[in-house]
Amino acid sequence: MDRQPVVAGRFYDADPVRLNAVLDSFISSDGSREAATILAMVPHAGYVYSGAVCGATLGRANLASTVVLLGPNHTGMGEPFALWPDGAWHVPGGAVPVDVELADALLAADPHIVPDTAAHLREHSLEVVIPFLRRINPSVNIVPMAIASRVFRDVEAVGRAIGQVLKALDRPVSIVVSSDMSHYISHEEAKRQDSLALEATVELDPSGLFDTVRAHSISMCGVLPMTAGLFAALEMGATRGELVAYATSGEVSGDYEQVVGYAGVLVE
Repeated sequence: MDRQPVVAGRFYDADPVRLNAVLDSFISSDGSREAATILAMVPHAGYVYSGAVCGATLGRANLASTVVLLGPNHTGMGEPFALWPDGAWHVPGGAVPVDVELADALLAADPHIVPDTAAHLREHSLEVVIPFLRRINPSVNIVPMAIASRVFRDVEAVGRAIGQVLKALDRPVSIVVSSDMSHYISHEEAKRQDSLALEATVELDPSGLFDTVRAHSISMCGVLPMTAGLFAALEMGATRGELVAYATSGEVSGDYEQVVGYAGVLVE
């Protein structure tokens, strides 16, 4: 089953030529990163707001040609750990195939992970990242998973299972997590709250991230996939996290009273 885009023309341009021009304006790289990127976390808002953070982060990453995508489930549809098992995800100008072999391996790795397309049909969090991945590497293939479970032990188990599968493969695979940070608070408060969550993130502390977001009521929509992603990265031998970029929507809109925070993180 193929997935068609649902937010093209709203979150990003539906015209392939204009879309590529916008992507090129956001993607920046100093070309110096040699270490393989185990995990990248990027935001998923409309490109006018979050595109610069996403492009700066993925442009500096050294991603494998296969990417496991982990994102939140905003719609409430589908299963708690919903993996899109086959076909391709279409974006303006082309499509990105699903790595069926890896999808099957992940489905076999933990009973919580199930094949489910319903969770993805109206969900934007992974869709808006894929044009960046395809622009950077036209040969990229993906395994998309939406995570909605709030049961910490299940999130940990799935994250560890993902990491063990990827570590055992005879080819490199990277993880890209899609998450925005604080929602609809002031610019200064967003920076303060988000710094707490990002401190645990760059310290590669998934339990600390999960507990910090809960204790401080931080409205980080991708805390569940990022918690799982960090557990996976640790299984894969990650030793270092880096905050590449941070911004809020207020820096674009001029409204500093009601903002959304955006962060880009790389894990090696």
